[in-house]
Amino acid sequence: MADLSIAFFSLLLFFSLSLLVFLAFIVRPRPVKVPIKNRHVFITGGSSGIGLALAQQAASEGAKVSILARNIGRLEDAKESIRLSTGRDVAIFSADVRDYEAVKKAVEEAGPIDVLVCNQGVFVPQELETQDIEEIKFMIDVNLTGTFHLIKAALPGMKNRADRGPGSIAIMSSQAGQVGIYGYTAYSASKFGLKGLAEALQQEVIGENIHVSLIFPPDTETPGFAEENKRRPQLTSILAASSGSMKADEVAKKALNGLKSGNFIVPCNFEGFFLSIATAGLSPQRSFLMAFIEVIAAGILRVVGLCFQWNWYGSIDKFLGERK
Repeated sequence: MADLSIAFFSLLLFFSLSLLVFLAFIVRPRPVKVPIKNRHVFITGGSSGIGLALAQQAASEGAKVSILARNIGRLEDAKESIRLSTGRDVAIFSADVRDYEAVKKAVEEAGPIDVLVCNQGVFVPQELETQDIEEIKFMIDVNLTGTFHLIKAALPGMKNRADRGPGSIAIMSSQAGQVGIYGYTAYSASKFGLKGLAEALQQEVIGENIHVSLIFPPDTETPGFAEENKRRPQLTSILAASSGSMKADEVAKKALNGLKSGNFIVPCNFEGFFLSIATAGLSPQRSFLMAFIEVIAAGILRVVGLCFQWNWYGSIDKFLGERK
């Protein structure tokens, strides 16, 4: 029996080491570090919430920061807040990301960008049947089309940046861009689309030493969070009850560290880490250790995911049954 146990564990060790060596050989793109000190970091949605926290942290690390948002008054307040907290000035640009020409003008005025953070986003939870079509278009135009506008406007300058060091395009998605939840039909669609954009874009820009990061924060305590929650359908709150929230500063720190490490997938909390493994699919992976975890954990996390679905659909059945 002892000999069988030794043989089994020897075989298991051989398999694990062989898999690690194989993954170290095949993972693409290769690992990279993206510096931000003395480099131009352009952040949208930078007047409040995660965007403002990102701007403050990037400025404190010595980056040249530009922020873009719609409201010029809030931009001025954000600029002063960053100056007081870091001692550094930031450039501000007022534009609506739905307007490509306005975005292009702002990007051209800002100058070549080393790190682009597409952080703008709007969230209006409601069932598809009762949600106004203009609200649906608004979320898709800001969250998805707005990201296309920003990247398309910034790419020519990013490809011609002076130092030719590693560049970054970081896209702020959401855990609702990894799994669909009742009441998030339009919002999830706008965020799921970002993953396809990011995966294809990484292949297009890797030859220019530009590295794409896709960030998946949970509910985040931002100025609009409480107002958004007032519109949440009751069933959405029930299903989302198990998911905690994070502070904007915490999300910003995770996001900034992720993009500096060149990670394609950037989870922001423990739950997000497991969601990222469960939904890895054909996404690129730079770390052979993370690739190893994804391969080993894929099966068991599928079972866990099915358990979550069993719980969610049970809650839906119960809720609908009580309403009859």
